[in-house]
Amino acid sequence: MRDSFLVNGVAFKKTFSYAGFEQQPKKFHNPKILLLNIELELKSEKENAEIRLSDPLQYQSIVDAEWNIIYDKLDKCVKSGAKIVLSRLAIGDLATQYFADRDIFCAGRVAEDDLHRVAAATGGTVQTSVNNVIDEVLGTCDVFEEKQVGNERFNIFSGCPSGQTATIVLRGGADQFIEEAERSLHDAIMIVRRAMKNSTVVAGGGAIDMEISRYLWQHARNIAGKSQLFINAFAKALEVIPRQLCDNAGFDATDVLNKLRQKHALPSGEGSLYGVDINTGGICDSFANFVWEPALVKINAINAATEAACLVLSVDETVKNPKSESAQGDAAGMGRGRGGGMRGRGMRRR
Repeated sequence: MRDSFLVNGVAFKKTFSYAGFEQQPKKFHNPKILLLNIELELKSEKENAEIRLSDPLQYQSIVDAEWNIIYDKLDKCVKSGAKIVLSRLAIGDLATQYFADRDIFCAGRVAEDDLHRVAAATGGTVQTSVNNVIDEVLGTCDVFEEKQVGNERFNIFSGCPSGQTATIVLRGGADQFIEEAERSLHDAIMIVRRAMKNSTVVAGGGAIDMEISRYLWQHARNIAGKSQLFINAFAKALEVIPRQLCDNAGFDATDVLNKLRQKHALPSGEGSLYGVDINTGGICDSFANFVWEPALVKINAINAATEAACLVLSVDETVKNPKSESAQGDAAGMGRGRGGGMRGRGMRRR
């Protein structure tokens, strides 16, 4: 996993290569990049045409014409001044060797998404013809390098002038480790993205949940009637967040929650930013330790959880447990069998 790295640009896995590929240069500084969507091999010259020859000697001229067409395409690619040629379609062994002899790097069968990413980052334009290739359609970057990463090789374009593009190459011992690292990175990037768009943040690690819970406990004391029970239940439910954090980290949730309650109950309010410290198994100032959460995300999470609870309660105000009902049915059947004339009554929990 330590071989993972960040590329300030675009990187994609090396594609299928033909003979002569190893003779090509593997590193360029400020190269021109030609992006194509055509085949550069002999089998690409296919037309539904019929040629009738009156003289067998004319057959050679037809073969030579086919070779002249492919050589003309390759020559135009070289004259464009490009040092890197990428194509979405195949680049055959003839073209690969032709480019290698002229110190040009080429890669065929590049995935369409990768080709568009390179075009957006380098400022190039994908061409469907090699005729009239001008400098405006060529891309560029500071450094191009083909790098060996484990058993794979990557084509890396760094220092791209157009667009702020970055690529993260992940490595791991097994697929599940790579997938877990990808999920963790995605969560972190999305949180930073949300924080950039909405600059309001709150203390994480369960600190904001405990502070809201404390506020609701105090607010409930000023309300008479059954409404006080509802607010207390809501306040207790918020403590599930720090409790789950402790359970996930393998710490004693009861001990940590008691410490958090004591800190958040201080009249001076100095403990309002304290949350779970998963490094030591105790509590710490989450805000001072840079454990933050975007306020918008927290508000949406609380709203969604509240709406879900209200939806469950609104369904006839009943939550049924099939296992409990079957157990009650068995008990009622046993009662009828033992008591003779006893009549079992169904029970419903509200």
